[in-house]
Amino acid sequence: MFARRRRGGLWRWAAALVLLLVLGVVGVSVYVGWNLSHADPKPVDRTPAELGLAFEAVEFAAPDGIVLRGWFLPGAGQEGPEAATIIFAHGFRGNRLEPGVPALELARSFVSAGFNVLMFDFRNHGESGGSVTTLGYHEVKDVFGAVQWLRRERPAQAQRIGIIGFSMGAVTSIMAASQEPAIGAVVADSPFSDLRSYLQVNMPVWTGLPNVPFTWTIMALLPPLIDLDVDQVSPVAVIPGMPQPVLLIHTDGDTAIPADESRRLAAAGRPGRTELWIVRSDRHVGARSADPAAYDQRVIEFFRESLGIAP
Repeated sequence: MFARRRRGGLWRWAAALVLLLVLGVVGVSVYVGWNLSHADPKPVDRTPAELGLAFEAVEFAAPDGIVLRGWFLPGAGQEGPEAATIIFAHGFRGNRLEPGVPALELARSFVSAGFNVLMFDFRNHGESGGSVTTLGYHEVKDVFGAVQWLRRERPAQAQRIGIIGFSMGAVTSIMAASQEPAIGAVVADSPFSDLRSYLQVNMPVWTGLPNVPFTWTIMALLPPLIDLDVDQVSPVAVIPGMPQPVLLIHTDGDTAIPADESRRLAAAGRPGRTELWIVRSDRHVGARSADPAAYDQRVIEFFRESLGIAP
């Protein structure tokens, strides 16, 4: 009798311990996932004026009402319907400055080449509104808002629109262009190919937690809390049907988003309409820093050819 009671007590202790472990995993997963998707926006602490560039502060709304803020930079010597505008789409937990590129210096090259540039902060980033980041799911609406603003406020400069995105912004650029025919060409620097498959392997890069048991737990619990459909963020699913030319750029040593993600996209893209450029570097979104002049020349030439702009 005593032994039976003792075994029963041990089972209760074991069950209690398991319950505590499960609650601990759930609590940590929700806490870390929530903080990643609700990160404090980084301040926009530079302006184009530092590089001698003219600019206009702009504000527009995404289709769901989130207020977005950014800059419009007029191209040098471009007027009327021949002008083209390049939209910049920054990465996760950054802002329109994308300091790893850096975006302002790249914008200067575009402006010098005669392109207009529209730089803005995604929702829950920089100076824009919103409180949650969804890795491209809702951010496509921000790109739609940028295109709508150009059509409404700068119709002459909206005749030809290209977009260049970095990391999360690269993914968002592909997803948005697949639904918005006004976007005539896409440069995607360091995208992932499919959110679910990417996170199943690479979640620890962003969370600092081991894959087991936290990745599955975060992916099961967090998306419903932040209104994210993970399976809808899949550039590899949409790129085969995209009519726009797409230039994929990746560094061969990227450990945050491996270069195989862009290789997978290139293999799925339309032949003759999809290019892949692998650059030797171990930095995420590090292709431009490896050789700024070569990077700027290649992306500018890509947009000129794709959008029909004379040099």
